[in-house]
Amino acid sequence: MTDHYQTLGINKNASPDDIKKAYRKLASQHHPDKGGDKTKFQEIQAAYATLSDPEQRNQYDNPRPQFHGGDPFGGFGGFPPGFEDIFSAMSGANPFFGQGFRQQPQRNRILNIQTAISLEEAFHGKDLLANLQLPSGREQVLEIKIPAGISDGTTLRLAGMGDDSIPSAPRGDIHLTVNVHPHHKFARQGDDLLCKVDITCIDAMLGKTITVTTIDGKNLEVTINPGTQHGQILAAAGYGMPKVNDNRFKGRMLMSVDISIPKLTEEQKIILQQLTI
Repeated sequence: MTDHYQTLGINKNASPDDIKKAYRKLASQHHPDKGGDKTKFQEIQAAYATLSDPEQRNQYDNPRPQFHGGDPFGGFGGFPPGFEDIFSAMSGANPFFGQGFRQQPQRNRILNIQTAISLEEAFHGKDLLANLQLPSGREQVLEIKIPAGISDGTTLRLAGMGDDSIPSAPRGDIHLTVNVHPHHKFARQGDDLLCKVDITCIDAMLGKTITVTTIDGKNLEVTINPGTQHGQILAAAGYGMPKVNDNRFKGRMLMSVDISIPKLTEEQKIILQQLTI
């Protein structure tokens, strides 16, 4: 029986990263397209398919006992009296024969990848084209549509686009995690976008109309009412992030008022003092 650890040139305590690194190195060296030996390449693939899957690796490291020659139950012809009848009554079959020791079918693995986009790209959605090398050594081009309104950390499932190392088994999936970069102006809260608007204390007292740029580059006129307070929140409905399940609807843009106090000249101070008498 081939020793999978020896095939990959690693020890039995190797970590998943060690297994992956060893596989990539050997697969590159022995790939038939690069002049490598096909049989050796298949051995490397089989070793990696077994050791990279925690369940298969556990079964490989801890094989079930095979009884040959001797009687493990002490001279009862294989089982103590009545055992076969009990098992048959419980399951309709003897679990130590036939389907009881049936090996679970091998499966191609799920591949986990990630990408990062800007908040503007999350707002509009993005068509992503990526080149991915599969564990089998084959290059694959992925065409991925990232939906508008996607949230940071969302994982998209690409069915049947993953590992194909085992030709006789269905292909695995790809799980793509989308990370959204922090924005210099907007912070996201659900489908709402939070930002600050700066005004002077005079504008806060007298009121003013200001222009605010939205996440999609539009100019929005916002009315500052007389007597507006520092930290007050102004809301503009429909100028937040699109709802990922229905882009016709959007959240709010929430604007926190930041009032600045200007430095006054001596003349301005005198005028202001006269107004407050």
